[in-house]
Amino acid sequence: MTSHGAENGIYAIDFAGELAVKASHTGHVLEELLARQSGVPDRLREAMRYMLLSGGKRIRAALVQWSCEAVCGRVSREGEVAAAAVEMVHTYSLIHDDLPAMDDDDLRRGQPSCHKQFDEATAILAGDGLLTLAFEALAGETDSPETAVEMISMLAQAAGPAGMIAGQMEDLEGEGLAGSMELLERIHLNKTARMFAASCGLGALAGGATDGQLEALTRYGQKIGLGFQIADDLLDVSASSEQLGKTAGKDQQQGKLTYPALAGEAESRKIAERLTEEALSALSCFGPEADVLRRLAVELPDRKK
Repeated sequence: MTSHGAENGIYAIDFAGELAVKASHTGHVLEELLARQSGVPDRLREAMRYMLLSGGKRIRAALVQWSCEAVCGRVSREGEVAAAAVEMVHTYSLIHDDLPAMDDDDLRRGQPSCHKQFDEATAILAGDGLLTLAFEALAGETDSPETAVEMISMLAQAAGPAGMIAGQMEDLEGEGLAGSMELLERIHLNKTARMFAASCGLGALAGGATDGQLEALTRYGQKIGLGFQIADDLLDVSASSEQLGKTAGKDQQQGKLTYPALAGEAESRKIAERLTEEALSALSCFGPEADVLRRLAVELPDRKK
């Protein structure tokens, strides 16, 4: 894969264990934040919990925490809440993605999608609830008003109409079209990579990063976010629904613009490899404190689910 792992000793890291710890911790914080919410109708609360606490890799939430640790050596309270906020935004996007008007998928994380388990209206409102709760959490749990504003702005720009939502819109509009590499890269940058970059940036802010550290971590996040999406595109044509936890082959069925469809599988893997190298290079200003982030960069292209 790459020589960086052997040189830096990153393969000594129990990556699966590290990720599981961060995912579990985020789950506890999410439980805490949800429990504080009063006045939420029972069915809406149940739907929010159903999707938010249904597992998943929680890679974005882990990125927040690992980036915070890379900067200050621990996960601050702001880092914990930012990780939970990112997970709320990500989960809202999945709920809405699965709706019949969007990607129309009956499975998510190996169980019925939110609209199948409940109904379409409840799923829409559950997504809306998680999106707005994410910003409420950041506003209420960040000690410094200046940092709170910066974090809220960063997440809003990444997830908003010129970010993730823009990517989703162009993804829908590109169905069945021949497309171009320029359009494909823009879709993946907005739809996926900007949230990865924001996750790293939020962790950096929560850790009190310098401008240089913030720039390095957000650049790293963008590179691995693009690599993550390429791996996702490849898995859609090679993995089973059981492996993915969602319906396999949906991209091809819907005529989605993907890297395998446009560049072929072999070239897609080469692009992913290049992005891995660029992500590792972005971390050059960090020492061993960023080794788990380096390990993630080399793990993502080879993921199986």
